[in-house]
Amino acid sequence: MASYNRIILVGNLTRDPELSYTPANTAICKFGIATNRKWRDREGNTREDVCFVDCVLFGRSAETFNQYMAKGRPALVEGRLHLNQWATQEGEKRSRHEVMVDNFTFLGGARGADGTGAAQPASTGASTGPGHDQPPPPTDDEIPF
Repeated sequence: MASYNRIILVGNLTRDPELSYTPANTAICKFGIATNRKWRDREGNTREDVCFVDCVLFGRSAETFNQYMAKGRPALVEGRLHLNQWATQEGEKRSRHEVMVDNFTFLGGARGADGTGAAQPASTGASTGPGHDQPPPPTDDEIPF
């Protein structure tokens, strides 16, 4: 029987990405993403369920993701689930699911100087009065990757 292992998540980063390199100089970026679901219970109260997922990126994509993303920023990630298993020093077996990310998309506005994702106008020192129009800040479509 054929199997299919694909996952797509949209959420916010729970921590800043952590970039490291293997001995063979391959980039590895680890980050967490939180997704949520809201619904109303039988009494009409709004309820929310949050799911925290660990994600891993490799190669040039890992470096790019690390460069442009930070805690709280929204992202769409697509990849496959991987079960990571290990034993502690005490001999206890541990396991954790991770998403091995194949593709990602940055969501939200351009990253501002305050890190909130809000676009900030460039400070060029030029007057912004009539006749001194500044070009708009770059959009996500202008990021070269």
